Amino acid sequence: MPDRKHPSSANNAPANNAPSHTASRKPDSLLVETLKTLALSFVLALGTRTYIAEARFVPTGSMQPTIEIDDHLLIDKVSYRFGAPQRGDIIVFAPPLALEQQNMRDALVKRVIGLPGEQIEIKNGQVFVDGQALSENYTKEAADYTLQPTQIPPDQYLVLGDNRNNSNDSHVWGFVPREKIIGRVLVRYWPLNRVGPIEPLPSYHEP
Repeated sequence: MPDRKHPSSANNAPANNAPSHTASRKPDSLLVETLKTLALSFVLALGTRTYIAEARFVPTGSMQPTIEIDDHLLIDKVSYRFGAPQRGDIIVFAPPLALEQQNMRDALVKRVIGLPGEQIEIKNGQVFVDGQALSENYTKEAADYTLQPTQIPPDQYLVLGDNRNNSNDSHVWGFVPREKIIGRVLVRYWPLNRVGPIEPLPSYHEP
């Protein structure tokens, strides 16, 4: 489209002293650009933490010997959008109702042992699922408590600490609803001498 002439020009010719309208805008200062970069980084990090992964550290020994006190873990928050937790998964979850009533707010980390619909029993130091004993090679010691045969409700999970006798878990307060699960422990990134993935999903079989 042809340029339109300015209506105030008497002879349609530009005046020699007319101000230029083609000067470039001054670039933002370094401070402004730095603030923009920091803000973008924050938004991206927040989105990653909310939807993809997040870091957690472990303040207790309830998962020893698999996870030690002060281990720093990366939590996968995507997998359970496409599939259900499996037996043997180590998960991080928000406190269920029984713990909320005790004013507990911090997330917990435990291992999934019982799945929805299964019957769980603990006796003689062993876990039984639908009457079959689990072979577990990751516990610190055998459980010194019992749990009467219990049916796990739909969409709920029974979780236990690997440090069976020093863990505040499902044998104390009950089951974890699926909506409380934050994600699956994927890898340990601190301390440096223990960096790496948490051991593969156990292969369960009768002893």
